[in-house]
Amino acid sequence: MESGFVKDLEPKVYRGRIAPTPTGYMHLGHARTFLIAQERAKAAGGDLLMRIEDLDQTRCKGEFVSALEEDLRWAGLNWDEGPVRDASYGSCVQSERLGYFEAIWLKLRDLGAVFPCVCSRKDVQEAVSAPHQEGRELIYPGTCREKSITDLGEVDTKKVNWRFRVPDGERISFRDGNKGEVSYVAGEDFGDFLVWRKDGFPSYELAVVADDIAMEITEVVRGEDLLMSTARQILLYRTLGYEAPSFYHCELVKDENGERLAKRSKSVGLRELRARGVEPNDLMRMARI
Repeated sequence: MESGFVKDLEPKVYRGRIAPTPTGYMHLGHARTFLIAQERAKAAGGDLLMRIEDLDQTRCKGEFVSALEEDLRWAGLNWDEGPVRDASYGSCVQSERLGYFEAIWLKLRDLGAVFPCVCSRKDVQEAVSAPHQEGRELIYPGTCREKSITDLGEVDTKKVNWRFRVPDGERISFRDGNKGEVSYVAGEDFGDFLVWRKDGFPSYELAVVADDIAMEITEVVRGEDLLMSTARQILLYRTLGYEAPSFYHCELVKDENGERLAKRSKSVGLRELRARGVEPNDLMRMARI
């Protein structure tokens, strides 16, 4: 890959990361996952990096960035790098790295691994009407799969959705550090997925893979809700010519009703617990699965 995309670290050492999204205040689930990431980095004698994933321009707020750092420090979390700028790979704040993400997308385009897509979510929903799809991820029906850049005419190619063309029928397997053997079938469990959005931003899948490559992350610790994303991301690593990191997916912390904690549902935040007088040492006990 082009020079400058990756730091040269030999021999490879353990590098983990926490990657909060500043769309609200940190809750107990975040604390538990991030503390596990910290424990694994320490056990391996490696480093833990913080990256701010702020590409959702409609929901990410600057006010939450300083708040999340403060809350996570109070919870007992410490990291070795970020989110300040690092000369080796630029900023640890995703919104400051759009040029880098664009270069990765262009690499995929030049490899013929992606295609332009004019379908809206509504188009996909209307095309996928089989009963077995209910309650599962919408599988892209392949409407634009054979389109190429020449089909766009004079349209700005950065202002069009681009999807990764998955290898239909291939089983993508990996060994998770917590869940054991996991596998998904491309084209059945997930379909052609977005890597570039028409608003000029990369998708989550492309951005995290690109950043984990650049920052030479050796293990990704995150919630089990992202297990299927791992299968997609393994395809991106393979296409770009890189070995995927190891993965460790944590169980999700749930509320008294059995629902997973989420910012959108206004789950109790770390700063609210702090205001109630909760001590940091009690967090892991409270976050029992």
